[in-house]
Amino acid sequence: MDRPTSFAPIPRGRLTVWLENAPGPLFTTFVIFASFSTYFCMYAFRKPFSAASYDGLKFLGGDVDLKTAFVISQIIGYALSKVIGIKVCAEIDRQKRARGLVWMIVVAELSLLLFAILPNNLKVVAIFFNGLPLGMVWGLVVLYLEGRRTSEMLLAGLSCAYIVASGAVKDIGLWLMSTFQIDQFWMPCATGICFLPLFAGSVWLLNQLPQPDAADIEARVKRTTMGGSQRWQFFRQFLPEMILLSTVYFFLTAYRDFRDNFGKEIFESLGYGQTPAIFTRSELWVAFGVMAALAGLNLIRDNRRGLYGAFVIMTFGVFLLGAGTILWDLKLVSGLNWMILTGLGAYLTYVPFGSVLFDRLIASTRAVGTAVFAVYVADAVGYSGAISVLLGKDLLAGDTARIDFFRSLTYVMSVVGVVLLILACVFLMKRHTHYPAGDLTANPTEPA
Repeated sequence: MDRPTSFAPIPRGRLTVWLENAPGPLFTTFVIFASFSTYFCMYAFRKPFSAASYDGLKFLGGDVDLKTAFVISQIIGYALSKVIGIKVCAEIDRQKRARGLVWMIVVAELSLLLFAILPNNLKVVAIFFNGLPLGMVWGLVVLYLEGRRTSEMLLAGLSCAYIVASGAVKDIGLWLMSTFQIDQFWMPCATGICFLPLFAGSVWLLNQLPQPDAADIEARVKRTTMGGSQRWQFFRQFLPEMILLSTVYFFLTAYRDFRDNFGKEIFESLGYGQTPAIFTRSELWVAFGVMAALAGLNLIRDNRRGLYGAFVIMTFGVFLLGAGTILWDLKLVSGLNWMILTGLGAYLTYVPFGSVLFDRLIASTRAVGTAVFAVYVADAVGYSGAISVLLGKDLLAGDTARIDFFRSLTYVMSVVGVVLLILACVFLMKRHTHYPAGDLTANPTEPA
């Protein structure tokens, strides 16, 4: 049986040595900046294409809108990337992370160049290869952050990147088209070029981080790479919980992606089509709310209580989806405030899946491996949900306005999410032994 191996040591440059001795708040600020900037830049290669409408264009002359085909194709590539990432991100050595991140972005940008020059129907292939490497970027970045005493704070800061970035890069894409008259098919490539230098610099900064120290390991367990046997052991150990959580994530990812990819059309239906920087305006409030909620978990030292706290935040998030939509139906909130509430509810639930939920689960149960493995298992299921919903909308409900479909999806997500998250929380708390922070007497991460 292959044993877990600890992350390999890294060269200790002057910046790394300085960070090892830096005051806690300064270290935290540096890490949040480096990780936030890295992932923010990634979105400049993933999301700008969705800022364009591609009005009147159909895929292969059929019933599916060309934009829907683009979105689905990229998601298929992105979902496949998550499947590949289950193995790659669980096994990758520390020394290979930075190089891997750079190559992923290079491939994504070259794909955007092909997206610009290929015929419309073949652009679908190009956008598939754009999504194929990008799905692993999140995992490689999280590997730098997990297993630290301040992981909640760090992961909350990182998570703000994709909340804010998705709207910001779409606003930048719209600005490039309106200011420089860049064609809608060339705009994604142009946006990516603008962010290449910043991405490279951000990755360099991220790679200077020291490994978790002894105090981190005592509080959150030493994280290890995971061979095949460790991955199967983890999955068997948490099978009922992973099924429940993956089902929630199936619907949640579909919901979040629909809101994200068709936000332009939804805002237009709400009367905000000509409002400057509307994406950024709405998502900044969402980011602040999510970061405040997750940062609060950093105050909870006990990992079992921290895990419970993550479930409370997630359950409140899906409840807020339904409550916010009821308020909008009753005309008690504006369309913009409704979008802010749906964004806040969605991301309060979505963000912990990719960050603190599995980090706390491993720390509390002392399971072998990394949080990234569990994240990527959930992601692989989640993005299949996004594909299913998008195809279902155009093929089965093609005449339904996107805003009406989104409203109905919101209610479904709220009900399903509340029920399944409560069940998953009960299972996790009742079926597993939870260890207090610092108790290493029964630490299964230590080989016999």
